[in-house]
Amino acid sequence: MFFQHVYDKSLAQGSYFIGCQAKGEAIVIDAQRDIDVYLEIARQNNLKITHITETHIHADFLCGSRELAAVTGAKMYLSNEGGKDWQYEFNHEGVKDGDVITVGNLTLKVMHTPGHTPESISFLLTDHPASDKPVMVFTGDFVFVGDIGRPDLLEKAAGIKGTKEVGAKQMFESLKKFEALPEYVQVWSAHGAGSACGKALGAVHSSTVGYEKIRNWAFQYGNDEQGFVDYLLADQPEPPKYFAMMKHLNKVNRPLLVEVPKHAKLSKEEFLSAYNKGIAVIDTRNKFEFAEGFLPGSLNIQGNNSFSTWMGWLLNYQQQFILVADDKTIVNLTRKLMRIGMDNMLGYVTDVASFGIELEKSEVINLSKFKSTINNDNYQIIDVRGLTEFEAGHVEGAEHIFVGTLAENLNKINKKKQVVIHCQAGDRSAIAFSLLHKYGFKNVWNYAGGMKEWVACNEATITERQMACAI
Repeated sequence: MFFQHVYDKSLAQGSYFIGCQAKGEAIVIDAQRDIDVYLEIARQNNLKITHITETHIHADFLCGSRELAAVTGAKMYLSNEGGKDWQYEFNHEGVKDGDVITVGNLTLKVMHTPGHTPESISFLLTDHPASDKPVMVFTGDFVFVGDIGRPDLLEKAAGIKGTKEVGAKQMFESLKKFEALPEYVQVWSAHGAGSACGKALGAVHSSTVGYEKIRNWAFQYGNDEQGFVDYLLADQPEPPKYFAMMKHLNKVNRPLLVEVPKHAKLSKEEFLSAYNKGIAVIDTRNKFEFAEGFLPGSLNIQGNNSFSTWMGWLLNYQQQFILVADDKTIVNLTRKLMRIGMDNMLGYVTDVASFGIELEKSEVINLSKFKSTINNDNYQIIDVRGLTEFEAGHVEGAEHIFVGTLAENLNKINKKKQVVIHCQAGDRSAIAFSLLHKYGFKNVWNYAGGMKEWVACNEATITERQMACAI
């Protein structure tokens, strides 16, 4: 048996290439949209991709199953579980609980494991030349290392009301199937630490059934279903706005993109024409370079591992945009964007100082200056971290407005005061600064050291519980 884990750090998303070397056949599970990685694995190992499958209709990335099928001719085996509202709307071979997918001398038994979504399935792999006992289970967003999939995304991200409690109870039942598996079976999921599909995902990529039964919180509730449901639904991170679009595009027919696009480097004239028409400019440079000089109205979304997530938070899919990026990174950034279906890039530029536009600068303050703004009526301190982070501990007097929803909450910002923003370590506050500046707030300081520096210097924090007790 051939096995390779393909991991995209930018979305903390794992896919799998599994082959039978004796028969020369292979299957890909939960493919990313830039499919050349799988084609190269197949070529290097003299394998033909004959089967393609997914664990569920994904919300956090645009799955490349259809691109891969179009190029290879492989058949797609997708879930027909969950009822009529949870069916893929394009041609595929439907599978249900107990069905078996045969790839050469390998078999993958389908397990219906609803909870994260109604149609979710897992695959129990057996390598028959080696043993008739299963060796791996591919769980998708069902069981992660140290955590389980959240059942609230359909309601919070896709707006499907009344689904989170039902999903949580389904998850409680599905876990019993997992517990019944042999303890030696390896567990491979669709996500690792950094994904918004859970709240406590482990940093390692694989585990075993036995290990998860010991250390994963989800298996510690016994028969206490309500306690399990309450804990599962509490304190989940905010789901990115683009999740609803991913859920839709992964379900319906859509245009395919079988190669990584090559975007044009815009001339000065092309850029100025687009800029003057109001086309969005996304500056992917690091926050320090951006602070020293940026184009008015541009957003600073750094080209790091969180780039695609914040692009999905802050841009809509009809909006055309230009990137500020260097020639060495543009292909990588393009891949990150295509993995969430954000294909509407006009082109890119490299030098913001070359257009004859007067650049602006960020006002970044240090710890000492930040401390002087606390409990001072002339200042409004805004913490742009996630709500769970804020409630766990924040600077006294700070207000919470999450950066992902900042544009919808501008009315909460007092233009008559000096605004001071911060996050954990400066990346999200750099985004927030550029957003506020774009919307005309010029009285903004960025405490870039954030809560990381604040706590390291043993400065006091307050929790929501302490605030409630003080009332």
